[in-house]
Amino acid sequence: MGKAVMEMMEKRKSVRTYETTPIDAAAHAAIMEYLAEEENLRGPFGGRTGVEWIWVKGGGSEGKGMKLGAYGIIVNPQAYLAGSVRNDKLALLEFGYTFQKLILFATGLGLGTCWIGGTFNRKSFARELELAEGEIIPCITPLGYAREKQRLLDATMRYVVKADNKKPWAELFYDGSFGSRLTPEAAGRLAVPVEMVRIGPSASNKQPWRLVLSPDRKKMHFYLQHTPNYSGNKLGFQMQRIDIGIAACNFGLTCRELGIAGTWGIEDPGIAADSQHTEYMLSYTLS
Repeated sequence: MGKAVMEMMEKRKSVRTYETTPIDAAAHAAIMEYLAEEENLRGPFGGRTGVEWIWVKGGGSEGKGMKLGAYGIIVNPQAYLAGSVRNDKLALLEFGYTFQKLILFATGLGLGTCWIGGTFNRKSFARELELAEGEIIPCITPLGYAREKQRLLDATMRYVVKADNKKPWAELFYDGSFGSRLTPEAAGRLAVPVEMVRIGPSASNKQPWRLVLSPDRKKMHFYLQHTPNYSGNKLGFQMQRIDIGIAACNFGLTCRELGIAGTWGIEDPGIAADSQHTEYMLSYTLS
């Protein structure tokens, strides 16, 4: 990805206020080249995410682009990346994985981004994307260069969603079962990938992921701790499934960077959950 992926995970923050500076041609070309590579848009189970670059009106080398209307919380975006995918459990997970990887790539190019899932006009974007039957546009991200001096709005939004307040390990990660807390020492070489999950973005900063390390230390199981009545009824899809894909992306890319070989799979270990809202999602098996 050009730069250390962990550096990008630690560096990236949601940017809602951008400079009016047009996006550099080289950065645009790099992302278009990235999108043209089929494998970059495939998730860990082979599902494909569709992504389109969309200039904001007045953007682009010829001043062409679409008028998206006022969103209130995004100021001076130069372009958007809009993703589409089937509306089912595994596809949404893979969307989170591939879109997070793309956002990290954009971060490495010096571009600001912001996950937007519930506060944009989907009809405007649907006119720019060729959606197959059953496909949805779950999330988009604006693109541009972050304004050097953070606006009050940005700081306020981070406060509202508590973006700088991440849950501690004791609330998220488990050792063998949900009754035993996982410590960084007990996680061993997986401690850094697990930490990269902890600091990752999630809708409303709910951090709905729960990880359980198997007793033999060879598997990391990912669970979704559903927030009751969070998004399914209003949006028509489960936003928090995307959050698990983001967590899996941070974990998998960090493992790869550290030389920790492994593969993704779906093999529910049957661990008794401590809540009716806990759902098994996927597992990473060390090679």
